[in-house]
Amino acid sequence: MKKKVLVYGTGFAGQGHVQAFRDAGAEVVGIVGRTQEVVADVAQQLDIPYFSTDWQLALEMCKPDIVSIATPGGAHAQAIKQAIHFGCHVFCDKPLTESGETALELYKLAQEKQVKTAFAASFRYMPEIIHAARLVAQGAIGEPTEVECISHFNLDKNIPFGWSHRSEAGGGRLNNNFTHLISIVTSVIGDTILSISGEVRNDMPKAPVVEGVHNFIERRNFIPQDINDPSLEWRECDVEWSYTVLAQIESRIPAAQPVSVLFKHGGLTPRYNEDYIAFYGTQGAIYIKGHYGDGPLYLWNGHQWQEQTLPEDISAQLPDISCDTQRSWTHLARQLVDDISGLQVAPYQTFEDGCKYQMIIDLLRKNGCWVDVEHMM
Repeated sequence: MKKKVLVYGTGFAGQGHVQAFRDAGAEVVGIVGRTQEVVADVAQQLDIPYFSTDWQLALEMCKPDIVSIATPGGAHAQAIKQAIHFGCHVFCDKPLTESGETALELYKLAQEKQVKTAFAASFRYMPEIIHAARLVAQGAIGEPTEVECISHFNLDKNIPFGWSHRSEAGGGRLNNNFTHLISIVTSVIGDTILSISGEVRNDMPKAPVVEGVHNFIERRNFIPQDINDPSLEWRECDVEWSYTVLAQIESRIPAAQPVSVLFKHGGLTPRYNEDYIAFYGTQGAIYIKGHYGDGPLYLWNGHQWQEQTLPEDISAQLPDISCDTQRSWTHLARQLVDDISGLQVAPYQTFEDGCKYQMIIDLLRKNGCWVDVEHMM
């Protein structure tokens, strides 16, 4: 019998989760959103039989096996608590919640109630990231020593004010970029994060208020034509748009020292060259183009960089979907559904990982790593 899924969220992620679970062989029985008109329209477009703005009522009416949480992070905690108490397994997009405190509460509650959880920092399932993990495991670069994750997004500073500008709503680049990258690096190097340090910077102190923005990916279309209009309302932003993070991660391959990792992200800064992820070792290196490793992948053999062909079996194990985001959601949804159904699956990210990442983000936002050297002498 197909597993029944209730989706919370009607935007880009919500609609993507609907497709992911359908691709995974589950039945999407309902969808919940904030606005009656919007959720009714989305339900009709996607042929979902039940829709509502009341999450608790939807749980009672739909009696789902799985809930899929696809709202901004600030709306996750209460909805997940209700779902867990209802006995549902939970698939949650990043970030897990808006704070380490609430993330830890959800992780412990899921353990207590013995429900399965999946945490969708899911770009670790990019084909070339899986390829890199295989190469590292095969010893292609020797003992891993360093990793670099470098990206510059050149976002418009006048993107309309919304959830991405507010910490209590789950906004910020750590929640919505760093979560993917640390997931990628741990999937290749090793799951044990030993230590962390870093700083964050808010380059967008305020943003214009514009009505009508619903779908996150369409927000650029709502940037005001006249930014200097005196009647335009502005609100303060309290999240980071750039960050620099240093981490030490324990390698799965025995090594003399922890692997040093640099995460450098500029949300508003322009890129001069391509974004990339690189893995360095004692005998070679791997370089992958793209901020989330979309490729191609190059291997340094000690003399030159050589582009590597993606092994066919890696492509075969992933859904045949061209969109990187949708393919990754679908792959993780399949793992969760199969696991709940009693099938053997590879390890996947859970609330334990989402909680750990959220607690790390809280530490980084304190900017507490600085040492005053101006008055040393």
